[in-house]
Amino acid sequence: MANFSNKETELVKALSTLTLAPSRAAEVYPLLSSLDAQRFDGFVALAEANHVVLRGLVPLRDAAEGVGDEALAERCQFRIERERLRITNAVQHLEVITGALEQAGCPTTVMKSLDHWPDLGNDLDLYTTASAEQVRRVMTHDFRARTERQSWGDWLANKWNYAVPGLPEAVEVHAQRLGQTGEQTAMARRFVLRRVTQQVLGLEFRVPAPEERILVATLQRMYRHFYFRVCDMVNIAALVESGAVDFVELHRAASLGGIWKGVCSLLRIVSDYVMQYRGTPVVLPQEVLADAPFGGEKVYVKARFIRVPIVPQGAQLYADQVLTVAMRGDVAGTLRLSLLPYLASAAAISYKLTGSDKGIW
Repeated sequence: MANFSNKETELVKALSTLTLAPSRAAEVYPLLSSLDAQRFDGFVALAEANHVVLRGLVPLRDAAEGVGDEALAERCQFRIERERLRITNAVQHLEVITGALEQAGCPTTVMKSLDHWPDLGNDLDLYTTASAEQVRRVMTHDFRARTERQSWGDWLANKWNYAVPGLPEAVEVHAQRLGQTGEQTAMARRFVLRRVTQQVLGLEFRVPAPEERILVATLQRMYRHFYFRVCDMVNIAALVESGAVDFVELHRAASLGGIWKGVCSLLRIVSDYVMQYRGTPVVLPQEVLADAPFGGEKVYVKARFIRVPIVPQGAQLYADQVLTVAMRGDVAGTLRLSLLPYLASAAAISYKLTGSDKGIW
């Protein structure tokens, strides 16, 4: 993995130590205890962006308490309590929303959001096999939700964002499609067909099976954003190490979507990253290691996240996906994927001219 000496990278590494190896919190305590109030707020913002506020600040608070640093412990505890209040509100709303969708005949799976537990992301992601219009009726009628304007990418992916009164987090609903251009339909249905239950704060939610959790992380990290959050490293490592992943089933599903190589690279990156902080990698099947085009040696820290090079690594994964989908005879999926370079180019131009790709990507 590439090494960088700037302050941002040091803070990402400190956050990674706290979350992947909390028993080593004392090692990063000197750096984090030296931050003034403004820079500490910046570190908390970094933890928020990486969806590890609780998993990062609880070990830091404990380390501060261990050496009698009451000021830092109190700073951490204030942020921890505030985050827990936010999460409780979001989870309670989520349970009511998913229940209403189910009752209205919209089978729904909570994707990604609960993978971060005890943390929670900054939006609530859902997948449903129902139509976007069915979902819209429930959200606007039952919750007085406001439909946010779609970007070009959202339109292709059949993804809709809703602002619900009393809920700061957006509710993001993927209707019948997944993937950066909505190319995944057969694989997407597995998210409802194979869903399992998860208990959170005494409430029950339907979430993807372990294999689908890895699939959606791959679609998001290796084929769309080309960066990892620290939470991805923690979440995927814990999932694999739990023994819950059926790698035969994962291979079958990933091949259906043409993203097996992306899955293998994602898992290798996680394993290599964990090795840096724990001293031992996440143990993966030999087939995964053999089929991964690259691993952690290619990623680097920039702008708060752990980046995957778009060229050539991301471009090669995209080319392999297009070829696989085309060879399978999926004309619609191939056509949708063919739009991705134009969409990415438009987003890049917009970002260069305006500093934002909002409305496009």
